[in-house]
Amino acid sequence: MALTTELKPAKEGRGTRAAIIAAAARIMHVKGYTATSLDDVLRESAVGKGNFYYYFKSKEDLGYEILDRAIRSFLERTLDPCFADPDANRLGQVRCFLDRLLEAERERNCVGGCLIGNLASELSDVHEGFRAKLSGLFTLWGGRLTQALQEGQARGEVSRGCEPVAAGRFLVASLEGAMLMTKVRKDISVMEQCVDEMKHYLSLYGEGR
Repeated sequence: MALTTELKPAKEGRGTRAAIIAAAARIMHVKGYTATSLDDVLRESAVGKGNFYYYFKSKEDLGYEILDRAIRSFLERTLDPCFADPDANRLGQVRCFLDRLLEAERERNCVGGCLIGNLASELSDVHEGFRAKLSGLFTLWGGRLTQALQEGQARGEVSRGCEPVAAGRFLVASLEGAMLMTKVRKDISVMEQCVDEMKHYLSLYGEGR
């Protein structure tokens, strides 16, 4: 009976689950997945161990939920809005995305860097489940940029000298590197300069510039 009682959800229900996720995400963003302990999460969220195990089978289960939410947030708030207008200039859409990432770094005040990039660096060689999810996101991210550049070429907005697949991968890699450098330097001007250079790079492929 004691175990059954312990595993009952807290009265807050969904609020308790959300508190666990929010606390763990904050800690993992700064400390990383491996260095974040269950005790850290329970202390930060003020949730008992019984309630934790009611909502999550393990730390890994919680980690997947945090990653899935981070991916959804990235797509819905940062990537997708810039590519929603079918009539917009495609290079303008890519520039919009660069500006959104820059603004996100400003809001974080250069702390934590990119959670997705952090997890990719930490876990890709040691955890296949996380690696597969992260690889899928980077493929989607690069694919969205590639698609925009391909459509830009078809519309006469992007020169034929551009290789969309290579350019898409270059932009993803450059942005992740810029976020990492900004995190290390604690200086938003690093990200600003990198974004300016990427915009200059894109302008070289703009037709009629």
